[in-house]
Amino acid sequence: MYQPDYQGGSIANLMVSLGQACGAPAGTCPPLRQAPAADLGSVTNLVLLVVDGLGYDLLAENPGPLAPYLRGCLTSVFPSTTAAAIPTFMTGLPPSQHGLTGWHMWLREVGNLLAILPLTARPGAPARQPLPPPDALPARLFRHPTLYAGLQRSSYVVSPRFIAHSPFNRYHSRGAARLAYRGLDGPEGLFGALSGLAAKAGKKFVYGYWPDYDSTAHAHGCRSPEALAALAAFSQAFIEWLATLGGSDTLVLVTADHGFIDSPPERRIALADHPLLADCLALPLCGERRSAWCYLKPGKATVFEAYVRQHLGHAALAMPRERLLAEGWFGPGPAHPELASRIGDYALLMRDNWTIYDTLPGEQPLDLLGMHGGLSPAEMRVPLLVARP
Repeated sequence: MYQPDYQGGSIANLMVSLGQACGAPAGTCPPLRQAPAADLGSVTNLVLLVVDGLGYDLLAENPGPLAPYLRGCLTSVFPSTTAAAIPTFMTGLPPSQHGLTGWHMWLREVGNLLAILPLTARPGAPARQPLPPPDALPARLFRHPTLYAGLQRSSYVVSPRFIAHSPFNRYHSRGAARLAYRGLDGPEGLFGALSGLAAKAGKKFVYGYWPDYDSTAHAHGCRSPEALAALAAFSQAFIEWLATLGGSDTLVLVTADHGFIDSPPERRIALADHPLLADCLALPLCGERRSAWCYLKPGKATVFEAYVRQHLGHAALAMPRERLLAEGWFGPGPAHPELASRIGDYALLMRDNWTIYDTLPGEQPLDLLGMHGGLSPAEMRVPLLVARP
């Protein structure tokens, strides 16, 4: 298991360095060893680009035109997934402090199991009270500050149109101006938006997010021709954009929220095939298919542990919540007051390229080849690229 390096080598530490470079107060994580704040704060345009799903291992194998800019390797957070990592990029906090722990989360504040990024209820999941509309949920669920609110320079969040003004994004971009883009190229594309911001007067911090590699890798596999073509398109557009920035006093950092593995059908465990295990659960599986949070019925811990050990030991490790918290897997404190309630009683940490899933009544099954959220090096390691045009 490849654990996050919150002591100076993770994306959380990168955000501490960037925040301090822009005048934000120090957090509980130290700055990134590879990027001290003093080396970042002098530039006019400080740009962070997050390429969703771009693992270090994959980029090291297929560097292409990005090779000259690759400076090293960082770790993601735990779990290694967009739902936990993107809040770290937008708040500067590790998951221990922002409290967002995976795609599906049981949120006792509203008595519902939600997909946290769209803030929608999981179809077929039990609900203990009526769910407020998505626009009303951030005020109920989130209490963490954003990174941008503490910066001493203008801030911009550049996101695809389909998420730019979502309730989740609006909350997490507070203190920054939001820009929506469509595609990579042209005046309405990602790099068109970034070029316009670089031309503005004054010091600024710009966060940009590009999702296409991730969505393609989920559907076709992380090393598929389709996924590599998406990466190649980004790389070419990035190089062309850099060429336009000469003389603009711009420093560009590129990293990712997580990496990827492929999990073929023969490595997928359906909970429906293990009724004794399912009978131990008080709620559907939460979290991720590679790190699943399990909420147990009273008195079922011994049965649950024994079943996993005897029948799924080749594919999964059952780890109690108390150990995850004591060993600091989610980062240093002070811990979010709901952290313990959001990770179940046990985690099923999947070995190799195994996954586990359940499908609820009325829920459309997802056939995903590319996966993340686990603790393999391919999922946990992300690149750090640095470009100074």
